[in-house]
Amino acid sequence: MTIPLAGPPATHRPSMLSRLAHLAPMLALTFTTGIVDAVGYLGLDRVFTGNMTGNVVILGMALAGADNLPIIGPALALAAFLVGAVVSGRILRTAGTGWTRRTTTMFAIVAALVAATAVLAAVSGRAAEPVALTITGGLAFAMGAQAAAARHLSVADVTTVVVTSTITGLAADSWLGLRTGQRWPRRVLAIALIAAGAFTGALLLRVHLSAGLFAAAALITAATVFGHAVTARDVRG
Repeated sequence: MTIPLAGPPATHRPSMLSRLAHLAPMLALTFTTGIVDAVGYLGLDRVFTGNMTGNVVILGMALAGADNLPIIGPALALAAFLVGAVVSGRILRTAGTGWTRRTTTMFAIVAALVAATAVLAAVSGRAAEPVALTITGGLAFAMGAQAAAARHLSVADVTTVVVTSTITGLAADSWLGLRTGQRWPRRVLAIALIAAGAFTGALLLRVHLSAGLFAAAALITAATVFGHAVTARDVRG
């Protein structure tokens, strides 16, 4: 009697739901970055808390003596963003690939920090410079932590905090450029979402300085819950 040989062990392939669990939250976080940056630039004396390229440019022009450009705010945002990214990288250093409990913890911390700045803004309104700088530092730390966590997930073309590289890839890889295959729908969506977030943040700023921050905190929380729940379900399946 011939005994059939066992086939190769089955390998686990991430389901469509699992891949969605990574992409959808990253797109949502990209939208919230637009909100937070609009609040920072329009409500906190022209400071970007997510887009550090903007802060570097503003800081350079301010140091050159350009009129009415802030120095302390952009410098603080840069420092806080770096610290947030370092802390996030440290927490995720030994975490496995993909969405893990530490990923959920990191995004939950980001949501809590944004919510805390929203509460501070609600209590103080358009407050004195020390309070505004505290809000700036808290938001920049949160965005640095978020960017590092998103980088750990390695979702192609979605960094959550900047779209310059996304725009470059969209143009360079297009039919008019290299004509290579590209994920153009998600690239276009990421660009549109950060613009839509900035539009939303500017509108909410008319209500109150805290309105956009509360909205961003709620969206970050929802994205975190979604990513964690779907990933856990996929692992159980």
